[in-house]
Amino acid sequence: MIALTDANNFYVSCERVFNPKLEGKPVVVLSNNDACVVARSNEVKALGVKMGTPLFELRSLIHEHQIQVFSSNYALYGDLSRRVMAVLGQFSSEVEVYSIDEAFLGLAGLSCEMVAHHMRLTVKQWTGIPVSVGVVTTKTLAKIANHQAKQQGGVCVLHEAEPVLAPLPVSEVWGIGRRLTQRLEAHGITTALHLQQADLALIRQLLGIVGVRTVLELRGVACLPLELCPQPRKSCCVSRGFGRPVTSLAELKQAIASYGSTAAAKLRRDHRVAQSMQVFITTNRFRSREPQYANSETLVFPYPASDTPTIVRAALGAAERLYRPGYGYHKAGVMLLDLSHGAICQGGLFRDETKREREGGAADGGCGFAQSAVWGRDGALGC
Repeated sequence: MIALTDANNFYVSCERVFNPKLEGKPVVVLSNNDACVVARSNEVKALGVKMGTPLFELRSLIHEHQIQVFSSNYALYGDLSRRVMAVLGQFSSEVEVYSIDEAFLGLAGLSCEMVAHHMRLTVKQWTGIPVSVGVVTTKTLAKIANHQAKQQGGVCVLHEAEPVLAPLPVSEVWGIGRRLTQRLEAHGITTALHLQQADLALIRQLLGIVGVRTVLELRGVACLPLELCPQPRKSCCVSRGFGRPVTSLAELKQAIASYGSTAAAKLRRDHRVAQSMQVFITTNRFRSREPQYANSETLVFPYPASDTPTIVRAALGAAERLYRPGYGYHKAGVMLLDLSHGAICQGGLFRDETKREREGGAADGGCGFAQSAVWGRDGALGC
């Protein structure tokens, strides 16, 4: 049996942990620069507010219903997520952290319903975060069982899947997006039960082998094992949308330097180094009346790097080459690519290894970079 534990309205629950007076009140958490809604309490959901709704569209509703509005605090959310996952690790040695608020657990040989209730109560008592637990035989069904758990008091052990799958739209099945939904509905497959009972040859033709696995999972055949040792990531991106249009090179470089520094710190935390980097800038494409420009530049480091001076210096140089006056920039970012472990990265014959060790396994601070040009929307060359 597999359990999926999902924190309820996680960002909102984190805010309530440190401010218990918010319990029972309508609360929303906003995205970067307070642009749109990324988390809603049940009270706000009852008002019909959708995920991703821009803040300016909610002004009257916020005033009318006294909705409490918070800017996102990802450092806080990440810390509470690690605490929740640590508590879940007390109940099973097989834990796959799927996202910041979700985890799959293997419950082989355990009394599933009793463990699920105990798990839910313990997480709430030790961290203050309410969670829902869905237990069934496969990961795809666990997603559905967890959705049922949110409607049934927090725990759902799914023994018979058909009654739950019959009214469930096929678009609600894990891994079935909008385009795949249209493809399935064109062949009369409109519910999860239809998908479960569909011919595998037809599904392979429509969705490929991934779709076949989804159907088998709906039938109770486990095709997606728990990933207890997640694969190390191959890239690291830090990007933000600006609260107002940025027009000067100085402001743009300040943002790029901050993003490069943050990305380098993430690499060192994970003991990773980057062989290349991409810097990108773009205007707001939703303001169609304003002139539009988007461009990026890819740099290749002479040696794999994770030290802040090397990454920031390269990012600032790219920002200078990408910048064009006369535009109001909406977003910029730094993406570190081709990541590898710092202890086993490729060295160099003429490289100062003592300096590399002082920098924590990073590059030697050399300033020579191979550049890859990328064309922008306005036809300007990236470098």
